[in-house]
Amino acid sequence: MPLQNRVTPTGQIIADPARGLVMGNRGCLHDDQRQVLSQYRVKRWIICHLAFKGRRRQLMTPGKYTELFFLDEATALAAGHRPCAECNRERFQTFGKLWMEANPGVMPGDKLSADVLDAHLHRERISTHYYQRDKEKLTYETSLDDLPDGAFIVFGNAARPHLVYGGALYPWSPGGYGPPVARPMGAMSAVLTPPSTVQALAYGYTSCIHPSATEAYAKGGTPCDKW
Repeated sequence: MPLQNRVTPTGQIIADPARGLVMGNRGCLHDDQRQVLSQYRVKRWIICHLAFKGRRRQLMTPGKYTELFFLDEATALAAGHRPCAECNRERFQTFGKLWMEANPGVMPGDKLSADVLDAHLHRERISTHYYQRDKEKLTYETSLDDLPDGAFIVFGNAARPHLVYGGALYPWSPGGYGPPVARPMGAMSAVLTPPSTVQALAYGYTSCIHPSATEAYAKGGTPCDKW
């Protein structure tokens, strides 16, 4: 039976046998039986490489952080994560630079602070309900005309997460993207990717995208194994 360690663009942690292209964590979320008990333990929600310096981990070791897996970086950004400053250092610096340019006045003294970035993203990604069981993914409404490549929206009668890329919307699934549909220009939609991250994407941050998003690759999209 698959472990509950796959993350959707809505930030939910589900059990699915499909393998993701990137990893991340939110602290230790599981118990000794490898059951997930909470959505997060820390505000530092990060995106990591699957492999780094030959390190090997036993998944969901008691007392250690819970290894989470994402289809691709675009999915992780939509859930509210950001690149890790250790294993993903270059991506973190690029993301942080563009994030600050896109969101001026947030960082004290205009110097990148992971703590300030994490606190800001936390306010954008999840509701302020007191109990974790009541907390919800935050979204906001905007025109599809205004969204950059790599953002995620909720689209269609089934309210399914879709990746925005070029003139197309790609329906998300744990194993990859489905056949694209045309982006309906002028339409309004709920956006899953936090607004400050959307701004960073608009300023030029290019997230890695799963190869099933064929149009993204045809236009030079960044594959996750070429970080």
